[in-house]
Amino acid sequence: MADTSALNAQIIRGLNDRVYEKRKAAALEVEKLIREHTANKEPEKIKAILNKLVSDFAGSQQANSRNGGLIGLAAASIALGPNVAVHLDEIVPPVLACFSDQDSRVRYYACESMYNIAKVSKGEILRYFNEVFDAMSKLAADSEVSVKNGTELLDRLIKDIVAEQSTTYVSTLVLASMSHDDSTEPVSMPRTTAFSLPRFIPLLAERIQAKNPFTRNFLVSWITVLDSIPDLELVSFLPDFLDGLLQFLSDQNKDIRNATSSILANFLAEIREAFEVKEHQKQQAMKSYFVEQQRKLVVASETVSEAGESVKDGSTKGDGDDTTLGPNSIDGDINWDAISLSETEGRGKGSWVPGQGVVIDYVRIVKILMEHLCSTEEEIQATALKWINEFIHIAKEVIISFTPQLISAVLPSLAHSVPTIRNSAVELNKNLYKIILETPTNGLPSLQPPPYSMVARESTLPSAPNGSAYTPTSLPSIDEHTDPFDYQTTVEALVRQSRNIHEETRVASLDWLLMLHKKAPKKILAIDDGTFPVLLDILSDSSEEVVKRDLQLLAQLSSSFEDEYFTRFMGDLLRSFSNDRKLLETRGSLIIRNLCLSLNSERIYRSFAEILEKEEDIEFASSMVQNLNSILITSPELSDLRKRLKNLDTKDGQMLFTTLYKSWCHNPVATFSLCLLAQAYEHAANLLQSFADLDITVNLLIQIDKLVQLLESPVFTYLRLQLLEPEKNPYLYKCLYGLLMLLPQSSAFASLKNRLTSVSSMGFLHLIPRSAPSTDLKRQSTKSYIKDDGIKFQDLLTHFRTVQTKHEKTRKQALHSLGRSGSQTTRSRRIRDRDRTSIPASGSNLSQSISTKNNSGNISSIEQRGNPITGASTSSSGISGSLHADQPRRRLSAASSTSATSDHGNTHSRSQSPPVSNVKRSSLHRK
Repeated sequence: MADTSALNAQIIRGLNDRVYEKRKAAALEVEKLIREHTANKEPEKIKAILNKLVSDFAGSQQANSRNGGLIGLAAASIALGPNVAVHLDEIVPPVLACFSDQDSRVRYYACESMYNIAKVSKGEILRYFNEVFDAMSKLAADSEVSVKNGTELLDRLIKDIVAEQSTTYVSTLVLASMSHDDSTEPVSMPRTTAFSLPRFIPLLAERIQAKNPFTRNFLVSWITVLDSIPDLELVSFLPDFLDGLLQFLSDQNKDIRNATSSILANFLAEIREAFEVKEHQKQQAMKSYFVEQQRKLVVASETVSEAGESVKDGSTKGDGDDTTLGPNSIDGDINWDAISLSETEGRGKGSWVPGQGVVIDYVRIVKILMEHLCSTEEEIQATALKWINEFIHIAKEVIISFTPQLISAVLPSLAHSVPTIRNSAVELNKNLYKIILETPTNGLPSLQPPPYSMVARESTLPSAPNGSAYTPTSLPSIDEHTDPFDYQTTVEALVRQSRNIHEETRVASLDWLLMLHKKAPKKILAIDDGTFPVLLDILSDSSEEVVKRDLQLLAQLSSSFEDEYFTRFMGDLLRSFSNDRKLLETRGSLIIRNLCLSLNSERIYRSFAEILEKEEDIEFASSMVQNLNSILITSPELSDLRKRLKNLDTKDGQMLFTTLYKSWCHNPVATFSLCLLAQAYEHAANLLQSFADLDITVNLLIQIDKLVQLLESPVFTYLRLQLLEPEKNPYLYKCLYGLLMLLPQSSAFASLKNRLTSVSSMGFLHLIPRSAPSTDLKRQSTKSYIKDDGIKFQDLLTHFRTVQTKHEKTRKQALHSLGRSGSQTTRSRRIRDRDRTSIPASGSNLSQSISTKNNSGNISSIEQRGNPITGASTSSSGISGSLHADQPRRRLSAASSTSATSDHGNTHSRSQSPPVSNVKRSSLHRK
C-alpha cells in the first residue's frame, strides 16, 4: 500500500546494503524526499516513510537493515527540522530499542542516530530524557570502545541541552494544548517543562546502585551537571539518591572518589546556604512584623490622645485591627516560617537568591547518614560524621531526636585508629553533648510504665497557665514522645557503650550518664531499672578513669535516693566486694574514698557498719572491717569523720562510735584502733586484756605491726602528744605497753619501744595505774567519764567477746574439716601402700612407722610455727598444735597484765622474751 510507494527500490536496496557509503547515499535520498513532502505539505507521505523505516529497517532481523533504518531515521529528522517534534513519537522509540542491540555496530549507529535527532529537536528531546538517560547509562559501561565514544558524544550533547533548556523549555505540543488561562500563570518554575526533575529522580535512585566504575562516573557527572543548574534545586531530592552516592566513596577508582567527595561537599554547602537564607528571612520577617506592630501601636495611641477625656467613646470608634493589639498579640506564638514564605507569594519570580525556597528533608538525610556512621569504609564514615556534625548547627531539633542512635554510632569511633575519624567523632560527641545539655527537659517524669491509661494521664497532667486543668483535647499529642528525645533509649545505649572494649568509649558513656542524670534525675537510672548492677560491675574495670566516673555517677545516684535505696546501694556494693575479693583488694580503697569524697562519709560508714554487723560471712566481715578501718585512719577524705569520732561528749559522737564499734568487733585490731581514734583509752586497755583469750595468729600480729607503724603517722600526732600528759591519759600508756607485749622482736617492736622509752625517761611511768582504777581516776581519764546515759562500754566489751567467740568457733570448724580431709587422705594412702606390698607383716610395721613419723613431724612443725590455725595439716597434728600454742598465748596474756602494774616495763619485756621470740620466729617462718 502506501508503504510500498513510500520508498523506491533503489533507496530500499541502498539502506539494506552492507557498505556504509551506500547506506549513507540512500539516507540522503530519504532526506531529499522528506524535504519535498514537507514543502508540499504532505504529512501523510512523511508518516508513511517513517513507518517504512521503522517497520522494515529499524525492526528488521538483519543488522545491515537495522543500520540502514537508523541512518534513515536520522536523515528524516534532519529533513524535518523544527517540525520533527510532531514525529518524535515514531522516531525515538525504535532508535532507543537499538541501544541494547547485540551487534556493537548497531549500538554505535543508534548513538549516532540519536545524536542527530537530538541536535535537530533540541529541547523536544527532553520529553524522552529518562529513556535516553537510561540507555546512555548502560552504554557507558559497554565493552566496545567505539560504542563508548559514541555514547560520550551523545552524552555531551544531552548535557548541553539540559543545562540550557531544562528549566525553561516547554514542548510545542504542550503549548498548543494549553488554555489561555493557564498560560497567564507565573512561570517561576513551569510545571509543563519538557524536562521533569521529579520524574527523573526515581530513575536516578535506581541507577545510583550500580557497581560499574564507568556507570558511576557517568552518574556522578550527571549529578554535577544537574546540581549546577540553579532553578532545578537538585539538593531538595538528595535523600532519594544520597545512600547510593555515599557508596561511591568506596570505589577503587580515585577519580570517582574525588568527584563524589566534591559533589557531596557542594550539596552540604547548599544545605548550609539554604539554612542561612531561611534564618535571614525569618529575622527579616520578625523585624518587619514588630515594626508594623509598633506602627499600629503608635497610631492607636495618637487616636486615643486625640479623643481627650472621652476614652470610652474613642475606644468604640477605634479601628478593629487596633483593638486586638496587646502583649499577647506581639509575644504570642508566631509561625515565622509561614510569615517569611507568605511575603514572597504572588510577587512573581523576582531575583534569584541561592538557597531561597529550597526545602530540605533533614530527617531522611539524617537516617541515611546514621546507617553509614559505623561503615567499614573510612571515607564513608568520615563523610557521615562530618555531615552529622554540620547538621547539629543546621537542624538541631532533628539531631536531638536521633540522640540514642547517634550515641550508639559515635561513641565507638572515639577510639578509632584513623586520626581523622577519631577527631571528627570527638568533635561530634562534644557538640552533641553540648546541645543536649542546653536542651530544656519536659517537666513530666518519663520513668512510668508505658503506655499510660487515660485516667493516669489526666491525673498526672500539669495545670494550664490560667490555673485550669488540661483536658485531653488541649494536649498536642498524648504519647511517650513528650521529650525532645527518648531518655530511656538513650540510657540503654549508653549502658551498652559502657561495656565497650575501648576506654575512651566507656569514659564518654559515663560522662553522658552523669550529665543526663544531673539534667533529669527523675527520668533515668532508677535503682530498680536494671542498670544499677551494671554500674556496680563497672567498678572492676581495668581503667581508673572509668572507675572514678562510675563512682561519681553512683554517688550522684545515691544522693538522689531515699535512705532505703541508699542502704540498698551500700548493701549491693558490699555484696560485690564479697563476691569479688580481688576487687576489694585492688580497688576497695579507691572506691570507698571516692564515695566518701562525693557523699557524706559518716552516712557511708554508718550504712556499712549496720550491714556488716548482720553479715553472716564473718570472714568477709573481718576483712571488710580491716579495710574500712585502714581507710578511716589514712584517708584525707575522712578527716571530718575522724574529728567526729574524737568528740564522744556529744550524743551524735557516741551514737557514731557505738554503731561502728559493733561491726568493728569482727576484727580485734580494728576495734582497738577505733578506740584509739575515739580516745577511749580505758576501754582500749580493757579490750587489750581480751586479746589474751584470742588465738595469736600471724594475721593478727601483722595487723598489730601495721597499727604500730600507723601510730607514727601524722593521724596519731595527738596521741603521741598526749603521752606528755600522763596524768590525763594514764590508760594510754597501758594500751601502748600492751601492744608492746603482743609484738614479737621486730622493727615495729623497736619503734614502739623507742617511743615509750623516750617518754619514760621523763619520769612519767609512775603515773601508770597499777591496779583497778578508782572512780576518781576514771573521771580524770580522757573520755572515760561518759555519762550514765552515754556509751555502755561494758556492753560493748561483751559484744566484742561474743563476736570473737563466733570467729573462734568458725576457725575451729574449718580446722576440723581440714583435719578430717587430711586423715582421710592418710588412710587412703595407707590402703594403697598395703595393697602394693607383698608381705602383710612387714607392711603393717612399715605403716605404723610411717604413721609415727608423720605424727611426730607434724607436732614438731606446729611447735616451730606456733600457729595452730594455718599450720594444721591433719587431725592429730592440728590438736597437738593447738595445745602447744596455748602456752605462748598464756605467756603473752601474763605479760600484758603485768605491764600494767610494773614501774619498769622494759624489765618485763626482757623477762618475757623467750615466748615473744618464739612468736617472732613463727611470724618469720610464715613469711
